[in-house]
Amino acid sequence: MSRSLKYEIPGEDPRVSAIEVAETGWDPFFALPVRSDGCPVGRRRRVLEIGFGRGEYLLAMAERAPESDFIGIEVSFKRTLKMARKVARAGLANVKLLEARAEVAIAELFRPGELSEVWVNFTDPWPKARHAHRRLIQPAFVAAVARALCEDGVLYVATDDVRYAHQIDVVLGAEETLFNRYAPWPYLADVPGRMQTGYEQQWRAADRPLHFFAYGTTPGTTPEGSDR
Repeated sequence: MSRSLKYEIPGEDPRVSAIEVAETGWDPFFALPVRSDGCPVGRRRRVLEIGFGRGEYLLAMAERAPESDFIGIEVSFKRTLKMARKVARAGLANVKLLEARAEVAIAELFRPGELSEVWVNFTDPWPKARHAHRRLIQPAFVAAVARALCEDGVLYVATDDVRYAHQIDVVLGAEETLFNRYAPWPYLADVPGRMQTGYEQQWRAADRPLHFFAYGTTPGTTPEGSDR
C-alpha cells in the first residue's frame, strides 16, 4: 500500500514560481547583505542543480556552503514537494526550488554570468536511439548554460549510459565558449572526493560504467578533487 503524499511544509516553503522569478530575478529570494540604504552588497556564489531527484546532492552542497545560494530545478511536482519538505526540515535558507522544464528555465530565468556552477547528475538517458532528442544535453541547452555561467564557471554532467555519454561528449565539445577541464580525457570514470548521489551508489553497485564531464568558461584549469 502506497503512502499518501503529504502537502504541508514543516517550515518555510523554499519553492518559488517561474512567474515570480521572471518578474524579479533570483536575488529577492536569497538573503543578500545590504548597505544602510537597503541596496545589496556584492553577490553571493550561486549554484544550480538540474534534476535533483531525491535531493541528497543539493542538500549536501547547501549544508557545506551556507555562504552560497543554491537553486534546484525539477520537472516533477511530487519530487519538488518532497524536496521542499526536506529543505524546510533542514532549515536551509540558502536553497530555493523551482518546478519547471530545465531547458526553458535555463534560457529564460537566469541572467548572463549569474551562475558559478551547474550540476546535471544522472538525468534520464532515454536509452533508445529514437528517443535521443529527448535527452537534456542538447546544443541549445548547453549554449544557454554557457551564457548563464560566470567567468570560471563550470558545468558538471554525469551519466551511467554509454550512448548518452557519447552524445554528451559531442555536444559539449562543440560548444565553443566552454572548455573541457578534464582534457586530454573526454571525461573521468571517477572523481576522487566527489559526493555520490543515491542513484550513483546504485549504478556503482551494479558495476555500470560512470562518466563525469566538467566544462568551464575559462580554459587551462582543473576542478578541485579531480586529481588523476
